[in-house]
Amino acid sequence: MSFSFREADLADAAQLAAIEQLVFTTPWTEEAFQSEFQTNQYAHYLLLEQDGEIVGYAGIWRVLDEGHITNIAVKPDYQGQHLGEALLRELLHEAVEEGVLRVTLEVRVSNKKAQNLYRKLNFQNGALRRRYYPDNAEDALVMWVDLS
Repeated sequence: MSFSFREADLADAAQLAAIEQLVFTTPWTEEAFQSEFQTNQYAHYLLLEQDGEIVGYAGIWRVLDEGHITNIAVKPDYQGQHLGEALLRELLHEAVEEGVLRVTLEVRVSNKKAQNLYRKLNFQNGALRRRYYPDNAEDALVMWVDLS
């Protein structure tokens, strides 16, 4: 299988929302992605494609020398192939090239699989955001990585 990366744009909003529906319990809407592309100068979304099909994406807000990862998602049929790791590695690589020194994210406390991936890439535990997720009031673990 041959995969490639490319920067997402407004035309990709519907496909990103469709992936969200497949992967997350509180998915972002197409309108939320449209807003990201149209009004958020800090938002950058990286796509992972196979033969022109978007199979995953990762998003980051880059503000000065810090980044905040918004979402990482891979279509269920493509999970278990280390594609999320590939997306995250590429996203962090691009962030470094843009001068980002430190990156943060939130992850559900129950999502051990994602936490293990983040730790593999040197993310460290930070704070706990109580009742962060609106669907079930689950806490979020804030994780950070120093890229400098």
